[in-house]
Amino acid sequence: MNVDDERRIFERFSARLPTKFKDSRDEFGTDVFLRDASASGMHILTSEHMHLDDPVTLEVEIPDGGRPMVLRGRVMWSRPVNAVMWEVGLKFPEINFIKMSRLLKFAPQS
Repeated sequence: MNVDDERRIFERFSARLPTKFKDSRDEFGTDVFLRDASASGMHILTSEHMHLDDPVTLEVEIPDGGRPMVLRGRVMWSRPVNAVMWEVGLKFPEINFIKMSRLLKFAPQS
């Protein structure tokens, strides 16, 4: 267990669903991959370089026939994976358990 896991209040779960984001520049990203999520934030992989404290809106396609789930957060960290991809950690300003339970239904079970 690392220090981040010890400070985390909500358990992370794997979430691999089609996702788009809209950042502070009002551009939609197409190369966004949702990696994992918790009630307080999520981890994405993207080709867009994002900056600390950028506001981000995610649209996650949930395979339940409903509308895409919209999640808003702020960039807490960003680090390069390689020359073209970035890992980004987002924090949600408020916790929405209803949205997270919808997302959790389609998380792979371990």
